[in-house]
Amino acid sequence: MSKAPLASKLITLAEAAGRVPDGCRLALGGFAVYQKPMAFVRELIRQGRRDLTIIGSAHSFDVDMLAGAGCLKKVETSYVGLEKHGLARNYRRAVEGGRLKVVDYPEMACWDRFRANQDGFDFWPAKFLGGNDVVTYNDEIKEFPCPITGRRLHAFPAANPDVVVIHAIAADEQGNIVTPARRLLPQSGDVLMARSCEHVIVTAEKIVAKSFIKRHARFVELPSYRISAVVEVPWGAHPTPTLGRYLADDTHLDAYVAASASNGTFAAYLDDWVRQPADHFAYLDKLGAAQLSRLTDLGSLA
Repeated sequence: MSKAPLASKLITLAEAAGRVPDGCRLALGGFAVYQKPMAFVRELIRQGRRDLTIIGSAHSFDVDMLAGAGCLKKVETSYVGLEKHGLARNYRRAVEGGRLKVVDYPEMACWDRFRANQDGFDFWPAKFLGGNDVVTYNDEIKEFPCPITGRRLHAFPAANPDVVVIHAIAADEQGNIVTPARRLLPQSGDVLMARSCEHVIVTAEKIVAKSFIKRHARFVELPSYRISAVVEVPWGAHPTPTLGRYLADDTHLDAYVAASASNGTFAAYLDDWVRQPADHFAYLDKLGAAQLSRLTDLGSLA
């Protein structure tokens, strides 16, 4: 008896962003300035999302853009900055102005919080925080004695995301996600984050056939049953890079940083690059094929 085909999980970017309600605890994939789901971030801004809590490890243009657009209430992370491009000035203004609450965690603790969810725990233990002021200012971290040794330990609460959004190199329409075997922290972190939540949205550079997935099954660490929805979004991490596909668009990032100098100039940037383009494909048209072709970085899944 033949099995019925699995239902397609392919939806539009607008529909995917519509699954993130105001007040959501949202985890955004990628790491620092690498492979961030920026097309999804821009769509959240177009839809006027508000009061989001962002959970993660190291953030950059994703959180800075959302902060500049007034979408955020709280950030739980280890870092928000633009690396070689400097400070995340929208984020900094929002924090200094009291419009955005920040809860600091050490970088490794940020990953451990997702490990707790992945393994079904309410917290993750740590033994490296003695004398650390993170404990002084983060009352969500709880001290407790080790039941085996009696040693003082600290418990990080699980991340508990309502929705996780990652950007992948490829997927099929049922939601089997391709992750390159040769990869870096952003891709490995995405796998961990996606395993920590029941509601995972994936934007993918390309939707591939089921036959491709069967031939390259060793690259599927996130099978379809773990994924809620998948969206085909070429250049979906732009202006950040995607491993094996394209480089960072430093020209655009420099323009972004210049625009973030003040609330007024950044509002003009949002109008020009986020709100006026009707959708992601209009955004790509505005960038232009010549600019995108300069960023192409052909890679291999092997």
